[in-house]
Amino acid sequence: MQIQKDKMYAMLRKGMFGLFVVLDLFALKACSGPEAPQETPVQQSNRIIEFSGHKWLVRNSNNDKQGPGPNYFLDSEENVWVDDEGRLHLKIIKKEGIWYCSGVTLLRSHGYNKYVMYASSRLDQIDENAVAGFFVYGNDTEEIDIEFSKWSKTENENSQFAVQPSSKVDNKFRFNMESENGLSTHFFDWKPDRIEFASFNGHVDVNLEEPLNHWVYKGADIPPDDEERLKINLWLFKGSSPSNNQEVEIIIDRIEIL
Repeated sequence: MQIQKDKMYAMLRKGMFGLFVVLDLFALKACSGPEAPQETPVQQSNRIIEFSGHKWLVRNSNNDKQGPGPNYFLDSEENVWVDDEGRLHLKIIKKEGIWYCSGVTLLRSHGYNKYVMYASSRLDQIDENAVAGFFVYGNDTEEIDIEFSKWSKTENENSQFAVQPSSKVDNKFRFNMESENGLSTHFFDWKPDRIEFASFNGHVDVNLEEPLNHWVYKGADIPPDDEERLKINLWLFKGSSPSNNQEVEIIIDRIEIL
């Protein structure tokens, strides 16, 4: 008799749990109107970190080569971590003869906005085969980039502002950045009719200081506000090894979305 009662209570609890799940799903659906921020679907195995007051998905290519590069990407704490000062570290590391790159993606889309990055490492001195990127990405033709690289050519300038496809005339502005004290600030201000880019020495108030490098894009390839995500990555051009065969690291003090 007691066994039958226990079974009955178990079924009752199960039924009530199912009801609560249905109610929760209904509530979520009711709140997901067009004004609600959308988030990137996350697999259970994905690593999430918190940096600059935001949640970020750490990239993992699951032992497959992926673009850009193509390269292997790893989400381990060896190549992506936030230190005790709250700074983000991205690193290209070598494990068992394989170079692994790194990247993070903001879970929420923030659309048209000013995106500011405060760097605390010498982005102007990273290995000539490495690329550090701060960018908004929807797809390969809806992308806004600030990139630091010599693209495997020692004589190249080390930085660029770009709107994809950057192969088009007037979709890219290249320049040399020199970070005297290892600190620099960079932003792009994305609007429906224009994108303004700027870079500064040191950590500065971007609304008060005069930039060292500045570019305004008004061309036909301004991406629409369509759930693009802010990303930061560190990768190897054409999947080549670092030219000095040493690991590569960048440090980001913080980001702001204004």
